[in-house]
Amino acid sequence: MEEYDFDHKIVEVNGINMHVVEKGQGPFVLFIHGFPELWYSWRHQISFMAKHGYRAVAPDLRGYGDTTDDPSKFSSLRVVGDLVELLNTIVPEEDKVFVVGHDWGAIIAWNLCLLRPDKVKALVNMSVPFSPRNPKRKPIESLKAIYGDDYYIVRFQEPGVMEAEFAKTGTKKVLEKFLTFRNPGPLYLPKGKHFDDNPVILPSWLSQKEVDYFASKCEQTGFTGGFNYYRALDLNWELTAAWSGAKVKVPVKFIVGDLDLTYNSPGAKDYINKGEMKKNVPLLEKVVILENVGHFLQQEKPDEINKHIHDFFKGFSST
Repeated sequence: MEEYDFDHKIVEVNGINMHVVEKGQGPFVLFIHGFPELWYSWRHQISFMAKHGYRAVAPDLRGYGDTTDDPSKFSSLRVVGDLVELLNTIVPEEDKVFVVGHDWGAIIAWNLCLLRPDKVKALVNMSVPFSPRNPKRKPIESLKAIYGDDYYIVRFQEPGVMEAEFAKTGTKKVLEKFLTFRNPGPLYLPKGKHFDDNPVILPSWLSQKEVDYFASKCEQTGFTGGFNYYRALDLNWELTAAWSGAKVKVPVKFIVGDLDLTYNSPGAKDYINKGEMKKNVPLLEKVVILENVGHFLQQEKPDEINKHIHDFFKGFSST
């Protein structure tokens, strides 16, 4: 984008060509985006951290934007492998990095810290709390039992179905609906009527030009890459059995908006606020609940998020 003076490059990692955006010099900060997003979700944070003496690095994950992908390979082990190989390529071998994740990026960041804690100095994770593996029940089975067949993650499971429905709705409208979603209740996408017909009034923090950028990249790739992360949930459950009961042992700050559907899911508030997550993330240093803020908090409240990230990481920058 012309208003951002960022460096764009393609890095060959783990059998794919990964599009990476970066800016600045200093300690590395790896930003990991979620669904249905891109590196661009971190535009405000990249600029801010670069100005404050960090090297900010934000890739398009496999299946998104300008990163190539194999549509059959979206397990958490492969996606974490992509990021480890990226770090091996661009970061001096002895250096640990700071990590920031949101949405699916948060899930991937939790897994990165579980699998390769030696790579991570500290983590700021947003929206999705660490969820320990349930050895007795697969994720999709659990979600169906709680929410039913119209729940968005369940609806994403069958290849081709939601791709066709979203194509009928139109990429730009789908993205507008997702990016402005502020209902703290579960997200349901009933067949044939997954979004209402009301026109989207964009909030002050999201311009039409920004939506157009997301849409232009999504129109190139389609939604399949993003859906495939959800379609790999049960596979991830199978592949990560060896980490049942494992704890995240890196310093963490967790941030979530009080209108985020993740924060309002059954049991989430108590889990986050009453010490259960701390048992699974023993180095959890701070939990921040932002009032009247939705899911895409790093775009909705960039100044506050930038400050939270910087304040947390600067305590580790000399170590």
